[in-house]
Amino acid sequence: MSAVIEYILSDLHRYEGGTSSGALLRHLATNWSFRYSFWLRLCGCRSRVVRVVAKIVHRHLSIKYGIHIPASTQIGHGLFIGHAVGLVVNHTARIGSNCNLSQFTTIGSNHEHAAVIGDNVYIGPGACIVEDVVIGSNATIGAGSVVVNDVAEGATAAGNPARVISMNKPGRYVANRWSGNAAKSVTAQQHAQIRP
Repeated sequence: MSAVIEYILSDLHRYEGGTSSGALLRHLATNWSFRYSFWLRLCGCRSRVVRVVAKIVHRHLSIKYGIHIPASTQIGHGLFIGHAVGLVVNHTARIGSNCNLSQFTTIGSNHEHAAVIGDNVYIGPGACIVEDVVIGSNATIGAGSVVVNDVAEGATAAGNPARVISMNKPGRYVANRWSGNAAKSVTAQQHAQIRP
């Protein structure tokens, strides 16, 4: 349970800049995005009772908000969902720590090899990340971009298809980063080693 709690607190920190119990209750009551990630994280709890309840609530919120992030998706600490609406993530995607996912974003795959996204990555509204690409840490993906090729660490990519337009100010839209000692993430280097 302690690992799940750390994930929840890391997500809360991204919204609040802290992890107080008052902030937790306030965000659960008023913040749809945090509420969704809270129940998503609880789906990984070891307690069977908590896990079953979490999966029921997660499914309900998925339908209500139009978000599809399977509980089995590997997501690092500090997930930030910009707006709780219209978000689809393939279960094979691997998302690093301190990542921002915006509304109407799709991280998909038809071949069970979705993207690997590094740490401190901002993905803008309406972005579509297609198949087995690697997005390096501290990258920024512009709104409406269609990413079909790897994006280098620290790059800003935009367009259809997305191209690197800048290497300035890497990770600039990722605020309140979680830096807990136990934070684990998926790096582009790790993905390169396991690519088929």
